[in-house]
Amino acid sequence: MHNSSEIEIPSNLTKAELYQRLRTELGAIVEGERDLIANTANCAALLFHSLPGINWAGFYFLKDDDLVLGPFQGKIACVRIGPGRGVCGAAVQKQETIVVQDVHAFPGHIACDSASKSEIVTPLKKPGRILGVLDLDSPLLGRFDGEDAAGLESLATFLVAASDTP
Repeated sequence: MHNSSEIEIPSNLTKAELYQRLRTELGAIVEGERDLIANTANCAALLFHSLPGINWAGFYFLKDDDLVLGPFQGKIACVRIGPGRGVCGAAVQKQETIVVQDVHAFPGHIACDSASKSEIVTPLKKPGRILGVLDLDSPLLGRFDGEDAAGLESLATFLVAASDTP
């Protein structure tokens, strides 16, 4: 966890370059493995240990109408999120990435970790349906932006394509 409000990108990379590097690393990690749980577990670990300024990285999978906790890195998390609840539920309803600069200003935010101040949620999509979401939290206000959204959407698309999905 970073104490500074400035986000430091490793090795003087731009955010776009960082996400491209993460995409390459994720490709190497999932090569030859099609299991969705194994691949999302390794992806959560990769993101948690590679992205500066985050305190939680993980997945929720859509089961019936609820989002159910999947692989993650960070403090314990909410296990089940009802339809439309919180940032994760809103991302499923809108079928798009949601960037929240201040979670305390987001109506219906679900606070699993009181240290979290900003959040980004990217749906895991297959044609015609949502499988779940990739969720990242940060203890910094305004941590995430459009570059993070584009990078995470690219990773999510690759991850779904690289894995067998229900």
